[in-house]
Amino acid sequence: MKIEKLKDEINCIWKKKEQGKKIVSKRDVSTIMETIKNLDSGKVRVTEKINSKWILNQWVKKAVLLSFQVTEQKIIANGPGKSYWWDKVPSKFEGWKKNDFAKAKFRIVPNAVVRKGSFIDKDAVIMPSFINIGAYVGSATMIDTWATVGSCAQIGKNCHISGGAGIGGVLEPLQSSPVIIEDNCFIGARSEVAEGVIVEEGSVLSMGVYISASTKIVERKTGKVFYGKIPKYSVVVPGSFNDKKSKVNLYCAVIVKTVDEKTRSKTSINELLRN
Repeated sequence: MKIEKLKDEINCIWKKKEQGKKIVSKRDVSTIMETIKNLDSGKVRVTEKINSKWILNQWVKKAVLLSFQVTEQKIIANGPGKSYWWDKVPSKFEGWKKNDFAKAKFRIVPNAVVRKGSFIDKDAVIMPSFINIGAYVGSATMIDTWATVGSCAQIGKNCHISGGAGIGGVLEPLQSSPVIIEDNCFIGARSEVAEGVIVEEGSVLSMGVYISASTKIVERKTGKVFYGKIPKYSVVVPGSFNDKKSKVNLYCAVIVKTVDEKTRSKTSINELLRN
């Protein structure tokens, strides 16, 4: 089914759901699962950049939510100690053989959890981490150990999401956009980016930076305050902010400079690790 046709069908199914009708027809279920399949292969995305602006595809989020409604929980094998999991969303790699991995051209390390409906581009490296349904991981990006990529989160190419970092996802409300990490970004260990924040191209977050939609992002040089967006090529560290009306300093993120050669040398992607 063509993408525009899928979009129309998903919107019609969603209207049925809003009217309290059960989604039971084979056609409806097939349409929903075809959309998830297209998410999994990267043919559709929850958000996409059009004319330099990120556009949210609500219909794709609707399909993800509908998939939970039409899918039954089942046993998922290969848990620790010969145990099992009990869930609705299977592994992305369920049924994969050697040829499937060879065709996909990315590396997946044992104990990484990647759910069906997420996309991983070629030359990416996935360490033992968690990637949720609807997420997008660009080419030559590394998701390091114990990092989390939330539902529908978007990560560009040539990025490094360091150990224990959290990239927030969002399914509801429908109009909310997920976190977007643009190309060539470095997210430091144990950092957290949530609530639809956009980290623009080439930016570097140091270790332990926490940014939500309401976090002040202060440019040290000018004092300018941003919310919900890290300007491109920014170097960001944790800081504190005092509005002079209070004796209490509150947490903020501080843009200390723009990316220079010294920063690039410290955060550059090692191509040897991507081969």
